Amino acid sequence: MKTNVTTLIAKGIIVVILLQTLFFKFSAAQESVYIFTTLGIEPYGRIGSGIVELIASILILVPRTTLIGALLALGTMSGAILSHLLFLGIEVKGDGGLLFILATVTFASSLYLIFKERSKIPDLLKLKI
Repeated sequence: MKTNVTTLIAKGIIVVILLQTLFFKFSAAQESVYIFTTLGIEPYGRIGSGIVELIASILILVPRTTLIGALLALGTMSGAILSHLLFLGIEVKGDGGLLFILATVTFASSLYLIFKERSKIPDLLKLKI
C-alpha cells in the first residue's frame, strides 16, 4: 500500500508525543501527578490515560488499525484539551503552555489521519477492519 509522506509525518508526530509523555505518566512525575490530582483522578486517571495512549500509539503504527488508533488519540487529546481549558489553564506549573500545544498538535494530527482513513469508517462500524 502506498503511504504518503504527510501521513507518515502525522503518525510520527502522534507516536513521538504520546510515547514521550508516557514516561512522565508512568514514573509519577510531579507535573503529571499535579495535573491528575487537580482533576481529581490521580492515580487511576494518570495510569489509565497512559495505557490508552500506549495502545493508540501501537495501533497507529499498524496500517490496518491506524483509524482506531487515531480515534483513540483524538478522544484522549479531546479530554486533555478540555481539561486545560476548563480546569488547568493553558499553562501548567510554568510550562509555557507546552502540554496544551502538544495536545493540540496531537489532536490535529489525529484528525488528519482520521480524514485520510475515512474510507475505512463503514468497515469499522461493521467491525470488519
